Amino acid sequence: MSVSIAIDHVCKKFGENTIIPDLSANIKNGELFTLLGPSGCGKTTLLRMIAGFNTIEAGTIAFGDQVINDVPAYKRNIGMVFQSYAIFPHLTVRKNVEYGLRLRNIPKDEMKKRTDEMLRLVHIDEYQDRLPERLSGGQQQRVALARALVIEPSVLLFDEPLSNLDAKLRVSMRTEIRRIQQEVGITAIYVTHDQSEAMALSDNIIIMNHGVVEQMGTPQEIYYHPKNEFVADFIGEANFLKGTMVGVDGDHAVLDVEGYRTRVAGRDDLESGKEYTVVLRPESGTLADEGGLPCRVVLSCFMGSYQNYHVMVGNTLVKLAEHDPKNKHIYQVGDQCRLRFDPDEVHVL
Repeated sequence: MSVSIAIDHVCKKFGENTIIPDLSANIKNGELFTLLGPSGCGKTTLLRMIAGFNTIEAGTIAFGDQVINDVPAYKRNIGMVFQSYAIFPHLTVRKNVEYGLRLRNIPKDEMKKRTDEMLRLVHIDEYQDRLPERLSGGQQQRVALARALVIEPSVLLFDEPLSNLDAKLRVSMRTEIRRIQQEVGITAIYVTHDQSEAMALSDNIIIMNHGVVEQMGTPQEIYYHPKNEFVADFIGEANFLKGTMVGVDGDHAVLDVEGYRTRVAGRDDLESGKEYTVVLRPESGTLADEGGLPCRVVLSCFMGSYQNYHVMVGNTLVKLAEHDPKNKHIYQVGDQCRLRFDPDEVHVL
């Protein structure tokens, strides 16, 4: 049975080095929860603590009502999918998937039934008699996923499982992982440094930096309402415009940006005369001949579904993605124009 996971003030040290000083999170039963952050931020360390491969210096981790700090890894009933696949090259697909069941002495009839179900679930039943060397990277990753699921774990852990695949295959495999996780209904924790992967897969995301949680929330919450510049810049692409609060216009704040007054999303705690940072996503801005902030085009590149612009607003570089450019005026390098955006499409830090 799948379980919820409660991580309560856990700490991890290696010698004198503190990797995770004090981290708490609650993961709901059946949720896919992603640990996202740059290399060395502690996300894999936390995953290994949950798996039982790393000790816990302080705090607790509980599966449901059971604290598992002192429970050895092999008794935690977890399934794990690694970056390197970790499947046996000398065993067929079927025998790889059966492996965990054989270790548990599952009766042959039951083993066959569960293996057949998993092979069908991950769409590799037609390859069941092949050796791994005759499979593509994506097919091998499906074998690893089936082997992890067939033992009916309480928790499924993914440690950057798609890093070895090419870009197009990563997109299709992450869709498959999400489909399978939702179909099985299992609690899953997914480690990645790929922002698009995290947003496509997750119910909730933790953004980690130096072992500390910078923000926790749904992909939409983190993307549209980042708590700081680190989060805004790490989850997707973001532009940062500095402005001073000079007034209020209805529900909107008015900031002075590069000497020009512009309306932005309002907040009750904004103070007149104080400097703030406006987070503008590339898809939220547009170029026009009038209105908005004066700017100069320094890059104009056709990308098919969108026109990629880089413009200078004063001394600040702003990157834009104008979608569906077919029937729009295309600005060229050197053009003077205006940067416009809907006040409610930006976020103020």
